[in-house]
Order: sequence, then structure tokens, then C-alpha cells
Amino acid sequence: MLKTTTAFFAAAAMSAPGTALAEGRNCGDRHVIVQRLQTNYGEARTGAGLSEGNSGMIEIFASEETGTWTILLTRPDGQSCLVAAGDSWQEGLEKFATRGQPV
Repeated sequence: MLKTTTAFFAAAAMSAPGTALAEGRNCGDRHVIVQRLQTNYGEARTGAGLSEGNSGMIEIFASEETGTWTILLTRPDGQSCLVAAGDSWQEGLEKFATRGQPV
């Protein structure tokens, strides 16, 4: 499934107007990529947070039905780049601690 998802991002980046592969990564317009994740893989955003140094937002998309997942880095200019993707996603295995609380 990883090869399929990576191929999807390469196609999405090259087919979207005004997008290109940036720095050897699969990147494209966030709106186009999110739409295709929903349509082709049934993935929805399950979490997000700002990356260190505020260089962008890390978003995790996953599907309980298919088990696929995708991690995107969305930059302030609206471009999203594939960070990782795969299958066998499992939701909520362990609850993580908040700052100042033990795990």
C-alpha cells in the first residue's frame, strides 16, 4: 500500500496546477491532496500539531475502514508534502500524557 500511496502523491503533485516536487519530496496543493485522501482512501484528519520552529503543521490522516494512514507537513503557503504513509493504522493504543503528567 505504501508504494500505491507514494505513487498517488507523485501523480497529485505533478497534475495539480502550479505545484511541483519540492526538494525531492512529494508536494502539492493541500486542498487537492486532502480531497484525494478522502476520495481514494477514505482517510480523514485524525490529528494535527505545529511542527517545531513553526515551519508548518503536521497532519495525520487515517481510515479505520482501510487501515491506511498518511502524515503531511502543510507549509504556511498551503503546500502539503508527504512525510510518511502506510497501512495497518491502529487508533488509540495508549493515551499519552500531557505536559507535567506521568505516562
